[in-house]
Amino acid sequence: MSCGFVTCGPNEALVVSGCCYGKPLLVPGGRVFVWPIVQQVQKISLNTMTLQVESPTVYTCQGVPISVTGIAQVKIQGQNEEMLSTACEQFLGKSEEEIHNIALVTLEGHQRAIMGSMTVEEIYKDRKKFSKEVFEVASSDLVNMGITVVSYTLKDIRDEEGYLKALGMARTAEVKRDARIGEAEARRDAQIREAIAEEQRMAARFLNDTEIAKAQRDFELKKAAYDVEVQTKKAEAEMAYELQAAKTKQRIMEEHMEVKVVERSQEIAVQEQEMLRRERELDATVRRPADAEKYRLEKIAEANKLRMVLEAEAEAEAIKIRGDAEAHAIGEKAKAEAAQMAKKAAAWNEYKSAAMIDMMLETLPKVAAEVAAPLSQAKKITMVSSGDGSIGAEKLTEEVLHIVTKVPELVKTLTGVDVIKSVHAA
Repeated sequence: MSCGFVTCGPNEALVVSGCCYGKPLLVPGGRVFVWPIVQQVQKISLNTMTLQVESPTVYTCQGVPISVTGIAQVKIQGQNEEMLSTACEQFLGKSEEEIHNIALVTLEGHQRAIMGSMTVEEIYKDRKKFSKEVFEVASSDLVNMGITVVSYTLKDIRDEEGYLKALGMARTAEVKRDARIGEAEARRDAQIREAIAEEQRMAARFLNDTEIAKAQRDFELKKAAYDVEVQTKKAEAEMAYELQAAKTKQRIMEEHMEVKVVERSQEIAVQEQEMLRRERELDATVRRPADAEKYRLEKIAEANKLRMVLEAEAEAEAIKIRGDAEAHAIGEKAKAEAAQMAKKAAAWNEYKSAAMIDMMLETLPKVAAEVAAPLSQAKKITMVSSGDGSIGAEKLTEEVLHIVTKVPELVKTLTGVDVIKSVHAA
């Protein structure tokens, strides 16, 4: 180990022993120079230790078993050199847990001793006294070991026999009894004071009502006298007011009549002006436009009359021209039709049967079309067959052809010309 300074925190103390020191050097929370080999340095903790002191089932001076839990704060006093020296003698080289156990056992013994010298009621009711006695007894003993008791507090008191509960119930019953008695006494006193106050209030009220009645009477008498005087003055004032009001009203009516006369005169003048205005307006808006409209209608009638005469003359001329044109057209048409008929007769006379056959052949397709037309318009055709002939479309075609073959016979009946014979002859 090389020589040098050794330091410690404020919660520790250095103990240097060996050469140069007749007794160990104590350095709480600092540093010191140490020579190796010839000097030795050790540390002791100055931390505050919290002790939970349990004393279960301790018999008090009455023989009642109770259990107590106390909390104590202890520490090695570093500021007092003598106490620090004593602590070093007792605990140097021991761990903080060992110091804790030593202080706890010492405190627990003193706590049990104090519990045995007191009654349950004293411990329960005066906890401060119990804590003080334990603190004083334990401090005097622990000081000899260099330990200071910083504080001691009684945390909990309990028992297994229900003594504390019974004590509390008795005290609770006493408190409730005293409370009921006090409440009854307070209620009684309150009722007495209330009755006295009510009596005083009623007396004061009657006296006050009497004074009020006297004052009311005096007031009514004076008020009646004042009312007579007031009513007299009021009647005089009302009469004077009504007279003045009548005069004022008469004057207002006269002025109002004058105003009405003036207003009537103004209205007559306004009406006369209005009549003149309406006459002029009628002349401007009705008579003159009516005259203009009459003149316009006369001119329109004359124009219409002239137009109708001209149109009639034009229509007559047009009818004459149209009649001449139609007569000429009819004549020309008749001449053309006559020439055509002559030519057709000459052709028929020349061709005779050949012409008839040609016309028939031209007509047969039309006849067939006309025969088939109703069939094409039919939505449904029902045909009944005996089973010997054709059916279906074939049957329908045969019927159409049969009708067409009847055409030469019809022509022969109507014209006397045998078309089939003429065809064979040709």
